[in-house]
Amino acid sequence: MTVESAAGTSHAHRVERVLWIVFVLNLAVAAAKYFYGLASGSASMQADGIHSVFDSVGNIVGLVSIALAARPADAGHPYGHSKFETYGSLVIGVLLLAAAFEVGSGAVEKLATGTYTAVVTPASFAVMVGTLAVNLGVTTYERRAGRRLKSEIIMADAAHTLSDVFVSLGVIAGLALVALGFPQADPVMALVVTVAILFSAWGVFRAAFRTLSDTAQLPEADVRAVASAVEGIRGVHRVRTRGTEAEVYCDLHIWVDPAMSVRDAHALGDAVEAAVKGRFPAVKEVLVHIEPEGDAGDDEGGPAGE
Repeated sequence: MTVESAAGTSHAHRVERVLWIVFVLNLAVAAAKYFYGLASGSASMQADGIHSVFDSVGNIVGLVSIALAARPADAGHPYGHSKFETYGSLVIGVLLLAAAFEVGSGAVEKLATGTYTAVVTPASFAVMVGTLAVNLGVTTYERRAGRRLKSEIIMADAAHTLSDVFVSLGVIAGLALVALGFPQADPVMALVVTVAILFSAWGVFRAAFRTLSDTAQLPEADVRAVASAVEGIRGVHRVRTRGTEAEVYCDLHIWVDPAMSVRDAHALGDAVEAAVKGRFPAVKEVLVHIEPEGDAGDDEGGPAGE
């Protein structure tokens, strides 16, 4: 196993560990909210429970996608399989849309028929406050792990779990209004849950499309500054980056002394590659195009036009 494939496997294992922990917690939270909501007739609690069930399904999608993403590069996928993690986040987005439809249609039906069945007891608030505390802990844990591991799938799931927090707050408010004599507040808050789920789905899709559309992953000026600092470089231009946040591919053009030998120019290119990888650990590969100083190439003005 190469160093790069070993690193990819290690990254995948760390992501999988986070997803398994979150899966168990989400499943426990979903069961508590849904079954108590079913027993008490609360549409908003059932809706929140369904939302949490989709969280758990999303965790399974994440586990499958990260297993695929961890596979090493091969002849058919010379850049590796990292985008399977992005595809997994898209599936989570679709699941969120399905959850929004399920929750929203149920709430609309209750409002249209005037069927308000919620029965609020102290236990209702105990269940919601307890699951809210768990969701807050899960969200904090996932966001920290996602930033540390630079994992799109974990960050997508963290956004999903964060929406659970706001949803639970809305459900608690709805239960309080029902207890005060406003039974229609329960399905109304279920509609608020629907809107929160849709916003969560939008955030997941936006992050995935950023990767799939090859949006620049690193600031061009920062990459250029690192490469320009290498001794012997006369200029840097045409800096491009793409990939996922955890696996970035970079290419750039450098100007060198026209009298420099091919061997020395190649060594300079290796030094630039090492400098960029050292500054940006997420960079997997740096392709350096070497040009003699004064050759404008595809840019106008040569080095002076950086």
